[in-house]
Amino acid sequence: MKLGAVIITMGNRPDELRALLDSVTAQHGDRIEVVVVGNGAPVPDVPAGVRTVELPENLGIPGGRNVGIEAFGPCGADVDALLFLDDDGLLPNRDTAELCRRAFAADPRLGIVTFRIADPETGVTQRRHVPRLRAADPMRSSRVTTFLGGANAVRTKVIAEVGPLPEDFFYAHEETDLAWRALDAGWMIDYRADMVLNHPTTAPSRHAVYHRMVARNRVWLARRNLPAPLVPLYTGVWLLLTLVRRPSPPALKAWFGGFREGWTTPCGIRRPMKWRTVWRLTRLGRPPVI
Repeated sequence: MKLGAVIITMGNRPDELRALLDSVTAQHGDRIEVVVVGNGAPVPDVPAGVRTVELPENLGIPGGRNVGIEAFGPCGADVDALLFLDDDGLLPNRDTAELCRRAFAADPRLGIVTFRIADPETGVTQRRHVPRLRAADPMRSSRVTTFLGGANAVRTKVIAEVGPLPEDFFYAHEETDLAWRALDAGWMIDYRADMVLNHPTTAPSRHAVYHRMVARNRVWLARRNLPAPLVPLYTGVWLLLTLVRRPSPPALKAWFGGFREGWTTPCGIRRPMKWRTVWRLTRLGRPPVI
């Protein structure tokens, strides 16, 4: 199985990017071809053999990754699967690529593998980085219903069948949009605790656009993918959860602005999932109302 890797960068973490590229090169098995996308910024110096694409403007996370996908041919067809890695991450183990190859080879319906993210200093995996409701034990691998954007591998057949990441999302929930479309097409997603990406512990709210994008894209996600009766239920549950978490007044103001924007702006093509997919999500432990 031929693997490629897509890394997007703003050009502001050259040392971390170089360390990540070295960790990809160190993987056992066949060489992984790498494309680094400068998302509205020049790409720092990279080792020989690493391809680069520099975009004149920041297209957001899904837009930048989609450019990286197309660098491997239409829908990434030049390779069998693509690793998507954050530019400040690191693969600490040299067998991660081989584990990916074996996982995909062993299960023809496995479409996406999501890695465990661990802090390089403490080894701790944040609860939000375990993509299931029962997240208390990050060392337990399982089938899941979504994946982590900067620490995963996607079979390129999935992208060819269900389409790329939703570029208009720019940041937040683009992975769940792709995951739901993949599950609706019959693919499966695995969380693998033995496939590790080291990444410093951070808070998602460090991004200035976090609260607005999270709210807007949550509504878009529902409008694009859920059967009509579930759209108000899903968005209503997340509205209540947000209020229970008691964000600061400025954060709440930004959140409600994004929530309103999600209802009043185009969300892209609507393709509601089948009810049997709703049941699959429910059986996997995360019904699409939360």
